[in-house]
Amino acid sequence: MKTVFLGKTLSGPFTIPSGIVTCSAPIIQAFFDQIPEVGVLTTKSIGPTPRAGYREPILSQYSPGNFVNAVGLTNPGAERSAELMAELTIPEDRFLLISIFGGSVDEYVEVAKIMAPHGDGLELNLSCPHAKGLGMAMGQDPDLVKEIVAAVKAAVDIPVVAKLTPNVPNIGDIAKAAEQGGADAICAINTLGPGSHHSHGAPVLSNGLGGMSGKGVLPIALKCVSEIAEAVSCPVIGCGGISSADNVRAFKGAGASIFGIGSALVGMTTEQIGSYFTTLTADLERGTEQAESLVRYDIDMGFDPVTLVKNEKVSADISILTFDKKVGVQAGEFIFLWIPGLGEKPFSALTDDPFSLVVINLGEFTDQLIKLEAGTQAYVRGPHGIPVQPPENAKIMAVSGGTGLAAVYQIARDLGGEGDNKAEIFVGARSADRLYFTDECEEISTLHIATDDGSRGHHGLVTEMLRQRLQALSPEQLDQLYFYNCGPEPMVHAAVAVQKEFCRDEQIHSAIDYLTKCGVGICGACNAPDGRRLCVDGPFLAAG
Repeated sequence: MKTVFLGKTLSGPFTIPSGIVTCSAPIIQAFFDQIPEVGVLTTKSIGPTPRAGYREPILSQYSPGNFVNAVGLTNPGAERSAELMAELTIPEDRFLLISIFGGSVDEYVEVAKIMAPHGDGLELNLSCPHAKGLGMAMGQDPDLVKEIVAAVKAAVDIPVVAKLTPNVPNIGDIAKAAEQGGADAICAINTLGPGSHHSHGAPVLSNGLGGMSGKGVLPIALKCVSEIAEAVSCPVIGCGGISSADNVRAFKGAGASIFGIGSALVGMTTEQIGSYFTTLTADLERGTEQAESLVRYDIDMGFDPVTLVKNEKVSADISILTFDKKVGVQAGEFIFLWIPGLGEKPFSALTDDPFSLVVINLGEFTDQLIKLEAGTQAYVRGPHGIPVQPPENAKIMAVSGGTGLAAVYQIARDLGGEGDNKAEIFVGARSADRLYFTDECEEISTLHIATDDGSRGHHGLVTEMLRQRLQALSPEQLDQLYFYNCGPEPMVHAAVAVQKEFCRDEQIHSAIDYLTKCGVGICGACNAPDGRRLCVDGPFLAAG
């Protein structure tokens, strides 16, 4: 569906609103390369300086298809973002819309000058509802909106789009002010609110309040787009609750020409998103309604209570936490552990019955976890991710470091064979006192241990021991192997490099300890270098 937008003929009429899925350069490039229906790629909002954003939880589902989020405008700052955007290859029929924000007119201009050389247009975030002093706080004043737009327009030579908040009494007046300031297009709406969602008596979001999105905002979004279209003559990007062809037709009737789809993509893999947009385009062309059936309304982000039974110290900074319940998790999946007021983090279940996990002290949240006492109440959501499925009769070799053993132990336990086909686990640690669960591993696999200081097993790197083992195998034995690697990024890359010397890419699967925040593919924090998102496309990703 060819679409003309701000001087470019695009491959499709869709965009993904800022802050959803396409939140990093690798993901954006993957969408450029694989999903032509998304003609406008919108970046995450970029500010003048780096922002860490809010602690997790950053996203909560209060009913199927309806969410509150408070990410906190997380971004690496304009200078670093410009470097990342400069690496993109933008097809001729796509439009890179770079979202920016600031705390003043001067900051908007500063960021605009830095980012303008790397995109086709700038989207001014005048609408974020949960960042104090930013976004919505500025976008509710028509005079200030006009001033910001005019200042940015004077500073750059690419189109400028004003993204507006629905949290105003008359959004048409704000849109008119933006157009008077020189806006080339209007985008609406950003999230509604802010609102709050509680679970087990406590607010889920670490920020307490967040913007509301999903199916519930659709009527308000349509009303806002209609009022904007009546007030201005420039193009309108319509977003808010779209999930079906009928919704797209409604937004088109209200005056939009580009259609933003965000919350409907929750839980979808990259491949599923591609299929969704292909189906949605076919629906619009044929008058059918199939795309809605692909939306993942079955995603469960609810929390189940668990009680800590035992906190077993492995070393000063490593603990095994055992809880009072079984969790339903398949090999390769992961869960989130939430403690109200402290936050949540993703973990692989070391064991599922009873549920246990390994914690290494790496920050504020994990520092508190390793100090928890028996009887502490916590909450689990999930499982998330895709269970692993090695071929029948494959021989599993698992390579782990740090907490990575938790991710591969269940794979070897549940999917490893017997006899010559028995799974092999390679474990690396700095020293013997940091090893854990070795007896259990020996019961279900052939265990290989390496320590940096030689205090147990091979003296050296786990990858050295791996190479020695692979060198001893015949071509027929190598062809039967299926690798699962999990641990710190340098270790995993080193293991993959060794495995590629002996085996094919499709035999190698890895889960790297990338930052995972939402767990359902929306925030983009866990992107791999090729744009795949570990939480929905993995966590174990095939090499190559």
